[in-house]
Amino acid sequence: MQAITGTLGRYIGWRFVTATLAIFVGIIALTALIDYVEMMRRASDLPNPSPLLAAEVSLFRVPQIGERLMPFCILIATMSCFLNLSRRNELVVARAAGISAWQFVAPAVFAAFVLGVLATIGYNPLSANLQEKSKKLEYQLFGSSPTTFAVHTGTFWIGQRTPDGEAIINAASSADQGAELSAVTIYRFNKTGAFVERIDARSAVLESKVWKLSGVRGYPLGQMPYDRDSAELPTNLTRAQVRENVAVPESVSFWELPQYITTAEHVGLAAAGYRLQFQKLLARPFLLAAVVLLASAVSLRFFRFGGVQNMVLSGVLAGFLLYVLSKVTDDMTKAGLMHPVAAAWLGVLIAGVVGITALLYQEDG
Repeated sequence: MQAITGTLGRYIGWRFVTATLAIFVGIIALTALIDYVEMMRRASDLPNPSPLLAAEVSLFRVPQIGERLMPFCILIATMSCFLNLSRRNELVVARAAGISAWQFVAPAVFAAFVLGVLATIGYNPLSANLQEKSKKLEYQLFGSSPTTFAVHTGTFWIGQRTPDGEAIINAASSADQGAELSAVTIYRFNKTGAFVERIDARSAVLESKVWKLSGVRGYPLGQMPYDRDSAELPTNLTRAQVRENVAVPESVSFWELPQYITTAEHVGLAAAGYRLQFQKLLARPFLLAAVVLLASAVSLRFFRFGGVQNMVLSGVLAGFLLYVLSKVTDDMTKAGLMHPVAAAWLGVLIAGVVGITALLYQEDG
């Protein structure tokens, strides 16, 4: 019986892994295709758009989207794997041999946990690195960042104080962890706090003790506007300080997050976002394993009993509710209403408890 169970376990585990990889690759390919089509549509207004550069931008950007969709891939793969086994009566034969549902589910749970570990320590740093490269290539293509599936774009504010006075910097998007800004607006104030001028720039690059501005148009108070190809804005900010204020937690790799958290706390910036991302990456293997339990509870029903469609819809609804819960807890954490550890692990706890309870009810009454 142990040999049969071991062979069956390897078989189920392999079927689950192949289903997961197939679904994940399919979603990545579909997302890349849609993003590429949208990218070329946006680039159609350019004089000489580069299809190859647009393809690189889309290809480098979609891995991070796939990282967000991993729980859904596991959910669909689990249901697909077990429903196919049930449709081919393999589960019927296994149950007739005295193998319980827990022995069906265990290989898939273990495989999901291993995939989660690999996704955290390997795939996450790769996707974060590719995302930064995609932003640089996008800037080369457009001269700005009209992102289709944006995760870094938004409005960024940076404040600095120098001997000459204060400056507030606003940027539409950033690259290289905040060292490169695009669509920049700068509000300058003198030592007494009085407004001096507004500066619009196409881009700003942080170098040693200075922001290098390009495509500058200035609006001094009480004077005529001026245009310059380039200009410099003195600063006392370092790359570490800027990246802690600008870098989106999702753009930081798993191995760099502890350093970001420490630096953010040292300079007095909010570190809740980085703490939440770090805890979510730590919880990912357990979340994927819990999703397998949740999906198994709605996919081990025999086809001849009927009601399979309703079970599948229940699984999809459970995955959607889990996603909504994740978004709500993320927003509450960023608003300071929930601890990052609780927000990251709450979904794991709920999915695991619901999945185990449902399996216990179905298998053991």
